[in-house]
Amino acid sequence: MRLDLPLPNPFRKALMAAIVLAAPACLAAAQLPSVTVQSRANATTLGFDGVVEAVRQTVVASQVAGAIVKLDVQVGDRVRAGQVLMRIDARAAEQTAAASDAQVRAARAALDVASKDFQRQQQLQQQNFISAAALDRADSAFKATQAQLQAQVAQAGAARTQSGLHVVAAPFAGVVSDVPVQLGDMAMPGRALVTVYDPAALRITAAVPQSVAQRLVAGQVPRAELPGLPGAAAWVTPLRLQQLPTVDAATLSVELRAELPPTLPGVVPGMFARLWLPVSGAAPAGGAASGAAAPAAALSVPLQAVVRRAELTAVYVLDAEGKPTLRQVRLGRSQADQVEVLAGLMAGERVTTTPQAAARVR
Repeated sequence: MRLDLPLPNPFRKALMAAIVLAAPACLAAAQLPSVTVQSRANATTLGFDGVVEAVRQTVVASQVAGAIVKLDVQVGDRVRAGQVLMRIDARAAEQTAAASDAQVRAARAALDVASKDFQRQQQLQQQNFISAAALDRADSAFKATQAQLQAQVAQAGAARTQSGLHVVAAPFAGVVSDVPVQLGDMAMPGRALVTVYDPAALRITAAVPQSVAQRLVAGQVPRAELPGLPGAAAWVTPLRLQQLPTVDAATLSVELRAELPPTLPGVVPGMFARLWLPVSGAAPAGGAASGAAAPAAALSVPLQAVVRRAELTAVYVLDAEGKPTLRQVRLGRSQADQVEVLAGLMAGERVTTTPQAAARVR
């Protein structure tokens, strides 16, 4: 039966909206894009917490005592190699250096007199006016004066070096991370004044159990996660991995050091980090006695396939006919565009990557 009666505008709009909403429901389930859940039982990755530290970091300490009279840097400043960081009161040291210089000038004058006297004694001895013993005494006096001059020169050099220690300079180019003193504080020998680190040389240090370190996949560089950075910047591929040849007797752990690429924005020493290590799936030598078992198969799905509704985390699983069914899953860590599935899926099942379209399929 056909109705040609005109419909009022409100009813016409409602009918059009119902047709639009019903249209996606007519989509064929076979048209939903999907991926197959794969299993990787031969190898997996294990995550271990670590910390970012500077490969080159120096705590500049005071070598002399004195009040800090000038402070030129603060935390966060970038400094050049040799740049003056602070100055310690050096008036006493400068006066000592000036006194030493005066003593050097006096010793040079005494040496000049001794040298001329020795030359006259040589001339008199050649004319047999004095004995050889008198000439020997003049020679000894000349050499003693010469030695005194050398001692005064060395003492003046030490005084100038001591005076130079009152100027604190940067040992290399870097960033100031700590200044535990203030203007007017008393500097003492051994007291820390400034901490400088090189931002171009950073690494992640993590303690790994010895049983896991023995199962590292050779030739594969781990992935580094920096949760403090946003988005994709949180994932970094280290340049190289170093395993220290010693084992901590208290924790039976091995220290791993992953060198980070230079000039990473936002990465500073002390940041929390995590190393994801490629580990072989075989159990370590010794079997059950070693305390470690073979890891379970690792399953992962694309992040875009995950549905989050309040406290529900699920994916749409396609059956043999391609019809989607919402299934709750328990997820693990995320890496790039993939997320690990800990429970709820089996290898070989298919999940759709368009959950919004799957929700409209009936």
